[in-house]
Amino acid sequence: MRTFFPSESCKETQLNALNPQSWLQVERGKLSKLSSQSSSSSIESLIKVPEPQILPYFKPVDYVEVLAQIHEELESCPPQERSKLYLLQFQVFRGLGEVKLMRRSLRLAWQKARTVHEKLIFGAWLKYEKQGEDLIADLLGTCGKCAEEFGPIDVASQLPLDINVNSHECVSMNGNQVSTNVSFRIGDEKIVCDRQKISGLSSPFNAMLNGCFTESLCEDIDFSENNISTSGMRAVKEFSMTGGLSDAPPNLLLEILVFANKFCCERLKDACDRKLASLVSNREDAVGLMEYALEENTPILAASCLQVFLRDLPGCLNDDRVVEIFIHAHRQQISIMVGPASFSLYCLLSEVAMNLDPRSDKAACFLERLIEFAETDQQRLMAFHQLGCVRLLRKEYDKAKPLFESAVNAGHNYSVVGLARLGYIKGHKLLAYERLSSEISTVTPLGWMHQERSLYCEGDKCWEDLEKATELDPTLTYPYMYRAASLMRKQNAQAALAEINRVLGFKLALECLELRFCFYLAHEDYRSALRDVQAILTLSPDYRMFEGRVAASQLRTLVREHVDNWTTADCWLQLYDRWSSVDDIGSLSVIYQMLESDAAKGVLYFRQSLLLLRLNCPEAAMRSLQLARQHASSEHERLVYEGWILYDTGHCKEGLRKAEESIKIKRSFEAFFLKAYALADSSQDPSCSSTVVSLLEDALKCPSDRLRKGTEQSWKCLC
Repeated sequence: MRTFFPSESCKETQLNALNPQSWLQVERGKLSKLSSQSSSSSIESLIKVPEPQILPYFKPVDYVEVLAQIHEELESCPPQERSKLYLLQFQVFRGLGEVKLMRRSLRLAWQKARTVHEKLIFGAWLKYEKQGEDLIADLLGTCGKCAEEFGPIDVASQLPLDINVNSHECVSMNGNQVSTNVSFRIGDEKIVCDRQKISGLSSPFNAMLNGCFTESLCEDIDFSENNISTSGMRAVKEFSMTGGLSDAPPNLLLEILVFANKFCCERLKDACDRKLASLVSNREDAVGLMEYALEENTPILAASCLQVFLRDLPGCLNDDRVVEIFIHAHRQQISIMVGPASFSLYCLLSEVAMNLDPRSDKAACFLERLIEFAETDQQRLMAFHQLGCVRLLRKEYDKAKPLFESAVNAGHNYSVVGLARLGYIKGHKLLAYERLSSEISTVTPLGWMHQERSLYCEGDKCWEDLEKATELDPTLTYPYMYRAASLMRKQNAQAALAEINRVLGFKLALECLELRFCFYLAHEDYRSALRDVQAILTLSPDYRMFEGRVAASQLRTLVREHVDNWTTADCWLQLYDRWSSVDDIGSLSVIYQMLESDAAKGVLYFRQSLLLLRLNCPEAAMRSLQLARQHASSEHERLVYEGWILYDTGHCKEGLRKAEESIKIKRSFEAFFLKAYALADSSQDPSCSSTVVSLLEDALKCPSDRLRKGTEQSWKCLC
């Protein structure tokens, strides 16, 4: 999930912070002496650290135990339960922040789906998770697997007609009774039909025409009050004779559908269902037809409309008509729409809604429905915790508390964080501290427990909890940030920078870069501040700093006025220097600056992508690869970038093919290097290692800008 849940109390403590733009203007001598006296307090406000976020994820105490249990259940469960287990596995990996493993679990849920509804949901979820890859659909389309994931499903073929329902109809139509005509009068017109053909449409018609009713003896029956037009009745007659519907317009098909439902004509209803489903091509169609589908119980039409909605995520959730359908449909209608996959559907919808705006009414409503359709303890605790997070964010504290309590009672220890925050907001700081202390003494202590408890104590106790949090979980960024900010306030800048650099050495977190940017501003080290803000913009071009009040790009403009401009030659020298010293953040900053010039952008974006991959920023790396492809200066260069795009999205064989096409045009270091990587990953033959080494040797013989040869030689040694 892309949405975070910042602390409300932290936001309230910083409302009086001075505008960072004003502080920079002070430094540039553009404000009066009186204003500049407050610059130190401005910096003090800028280095305040927000409280750790309450994540709306499933976070078990023992991830290994939970994953092992899921694995064990997958081996013994019925086939129809596997998709649900893979969805649970997805939730576990999401709590760990493992994007690749999350996608793998979603793909497995899609592959193991036993119903068309599950295929629709998980296929749409994969499409949603890969939104950025829509830009390279022409490349991914060459891979049959991806085309299948992204492509629409033929719903009708997945939902065959149940023959047992129509056993009477078949007997009636195949009998040897003598056919007689019967006329159905609608207004002033008569439609002459074969009595036995019509009676074979359903039991009610059979009883009417061949039973003990008055109509059984009539040759002229008045049908004017049955809401069927003459055109509709002619179509019914045609169906009774041929078993098919001609090219009737949608309005007529809807009329016949209602008629078929009224007289229990299951085959006729099924034919209308399939015909209407084939006409659904856009959101407008789906919105209009879904109402009929739910009212008339037509599962094929409902699933076809659902498919249009889900393939249009997240856009369709900005349409109130679509949201109303998902929020207000009752249980039976949801069953018509999505079969037994109700929980999976609302799991997807709630995630998309929370990504759009976690404070929105639709996010809360979807999560309420998620709770309604939860069947297992794991499903319930996830739903309770997520809705609790949303209620907390909406400041609906009285509603949030029972939700977090329900999640804790269901076995989700992490929801204690929500209860502690609620207690703290209401002034019960000691109670919040004791709640966390009880949790730490009851179960195996984890880093987040000590991190959370540190919020409710001061001095040495706070520091001890933060140290323990880092010891138990070094990936938590808040303890480093808090310690660094504390040291900075004590005028110990060197120690503060050393502390924040500890985490930036292995985790390129935007909030940590932002804090270090503030440190450099405080000490007027504008070159270093510029480096960090340019790295931030590389990772997230639209990033806003200081709680979203100022665009990072605007701060960069202000800071850059304090820094001497580099020439193109200076930039290349700086890039070689930083690349060779493995200063990845510095390299990102130099490349960002070089991209503003007329340099070869394709090569620079490619180098940028390599750095971002090394820094474990796959989404930003993919964005850079796409830009490299867009700015490629030649065909062989473009083929290399396309190959890396395919390789990095898991399509090694297609990436290998692109590398070979590029080499045919021009032998290059990058093409051979790509081919070596792709071959090593796509071949299961141990003997291919010698071929890989040979390819790397060929790469060394080609011209290069020398930014990658050291990496290549190290990789060759490992082979």
